[in-house]
Amino acid sequence: MLYQIKVMSTEIVLDKKGWTPERMPDQAGKTYIITGTTSGTGLEASRILISKGAKLIMLNRNPQKAAKIIEDFKKDFGLNIDLKNIVMDLGNQDSVKRAANEILVNTPRIDALICNGAIAQVPELSLNAEGWESQMAVNYFGHYTLQALLYPLIKSSEGRIVAVGSLAYDMGLKTIKLDDLNWTKDYGPNLAYSQSKLAQIMSIYELQRRLRSAGVSTVKAYACHPGSSRTNLINSSGSMTMRIIFNLMKLSPLTQDAKNGAYPELMCATEENLDQEDFYGPTGRRNWVGPVGAHRLEAHAKDLDLAKKLWERTEIETGIKWNF
Repeated sequence: MLYQIKVMSTEIVLDKKGWTPERMPDQAGKTYIITGTTSGTGLEASRILISKGAKLIMLNRNPQKAAKIIEDFKKDFGLNIDLKNIVMDLGNQDSVKRAANEILVNTPRIDALICNGAIAQVPELSLNAEGWESQMAVNYFGHYTLQALLYPLIKSSEGRIVAVGSLAYDMGLKTIKLDDLNWTKDYGPNLAYSQSKLAQIMSIYELQRRLRSAGVSTVKAYACHPGSSRTNLINSSGSMTMRIIFNLMKLSPLTQDAKNGAYPELMCATEENLDQEDFYGPTGRRNWVGPVGAHRLEAHAKDLDLAKKLWERTEIETGIKWNF
């Protein structure tokens, strides 16, 4: 079976395996920045990029875990790999700004910013320093600020922005509660997580529109998801009940390992001329597992009016506007 993915003027033809890192050319001379790399899909994406010769800047809040990853990678790939970690907490805007400034001062180019880090299923309502609900703060606002601050360097590098969303975008209210972003009423762990991932995905398509409006054709923005991958995401922030449920799900054939879950973000970061309008992830049953390619994105995730309102609200909340 062949899979065809539309691009700007041609088509990418994939075999029954879908997109895999075998398609990825040597990445020597290219620089990737990725959030959340100490486990799961972020760790696997990092491993593959390093194996292909890329320079990698990891952004993680735990320096001890990051140091262990660097040590392991050097054992596997040699002492000369170009790899570093910058301590950054996506849930803290000051931390995001400090990390972005360090990158801008010391990094000459960004070929892709991969927004992979996330928290999920936080059992009780928790607010960060800015007063934002924690999942929205980490998954959406943290990445928005990072993208906006790094955009000038991404633009000068003719690079990409990749948002790693989740199928959870379609498992909640299917809208953004602009009148109660922080869930002061009726908080639910899944509802809040779903909204944060919907916001992350919606903002990518809104970014595409704003890039077109500004006449910027050299920066690409993509949305993808890892399917149902066996990671520690729920174990890191979910309730005991959710941990038990998801760890049981890991035994099901409707889950895949984290390495396969990393393929969509790698595809969006490295494959040439992908159609930005598409949504990338597993194309098998329920899009949880299977060959990686483009598949349907539900209409509510491309609500133009709501996306515009969300973007404008985000500018107010963060105090940051993009310099297109």
